[in-house]
Amino acid sequence: MRRTVLVLSAATLALSACSTPTTDGKPTPTSDGNGPTTSNTTGQLPGPGVPKVASSIDLTQIKQAPCNALTEIQAKEILGSEAETTDRLDGASGPSCRWSPPAATRPRVNVLFSKSPDRGMTSVYEAKGNPYKLFEPLEAIAGYPVTAYGTEDERTSRGRCSVALGTSDNETIDVVLEQSEANIGKKDPCNAAREAAIRVLATIRGGN
Repeated sequence: MRRTVLVLSAATLALSACSTPTTDGKPTPTSDGNGPTTSNTTGQLPGPGVPKVASSIDLTQIKQAPCNALTEIQAKEILGSEAETTDRLDGASGPSCRWSPPAATRPRVNVLFSKSPDRGMTSVYEAKGNPYKLFEPLEAIAGYPVTAYGTEDERTSRGRCSVALGTSDNETIDVVLEQSEANIGKKDPCNAAREAAIRVLATIRGGN
């Protein structure tokens, strides 16, 4: 199943009619073959034009404790304040964790892991244009590809951005970031989401 929302934002994005909405704006596979599919799609990975992940990361351990994806210090660096965590191990798309300031809804960051291999970055690239109106490859992190995506471009309207971090040719980690009200329209939330992904990757690689 293709990704669900990253723990960074809790808002739900509207998806195109050909797929079912998910909390992070990633489409659910459809049975009629319309839109990007996951388990029903076969072929060589990565697909045409999709960057290859040279060194795969085993996510088995972190999926059992998704809130270990960021340390307290890292979360504070991202949010600018102390953060509380909320984990969800039984999410429809997979385990996730959300960091947000106490008694506040913004800023926040969500990190989500898929339940099982989902064709990785290839499924993100296949969704370019439909349903992803926002599709923007970002600078890779230590050789691991990063792409900003969304069924709507909410960077300036809501200060929200989701990025997919490829950890193997068949898996990604999703990071969703929502800015504070003061930063909406002033700073690019996709850059902030990528900065969060840098920390997630550093933490996970340190544990492998």
